[in-house]
Amino acid sequence: MQRRNRRGVSLIEIVVVITIISMLMSAVGVYALGQYKQSMRNTAKLDVKNACIALDMYRASQGRYPSPADGFAPLIKAHALKTLPKDPWGNALVWKLVDGEPVVTSLGADGVTGGIDDAEDITSAEAPQ
Repeated sequence: MQRRNRRGVSLIEIVVVITIISMLMSAVGVYALGQYKQSMRNTAKLDVKNACIALDMYRASQGRYPSPADGFAPLIKAHALKTLPKDPWGNALVWKLVDGEPVVTSLGADGVTGGIDDAEDITSAEAPQ
């Protein structure tokens, strides 16, 4: 009869395997986080564009844009929007008139003016129409 070698797995082998798995998971995590942040920014750009379209629909039916001081409430009342528009981070979109044209802005992940990376503001003035 042949005898099988029932050598156990050493602690060093377990540590090496766990280290390799951890490194692979870290690499995937970093990639996935980057993709997630980019998808949030892309969604915010679409939200800004949709708010601009709603403002244009309001102007087409009312003959003028609503007052920026009223926010998006007149658009809801006129059924151009169902709810107040928010960006993917849960912050309300803001808008103002610049040279008679609306500029809609998402304040980014941090919800304040300015910022870099995912906290950078997204405006309709910069986005392609």
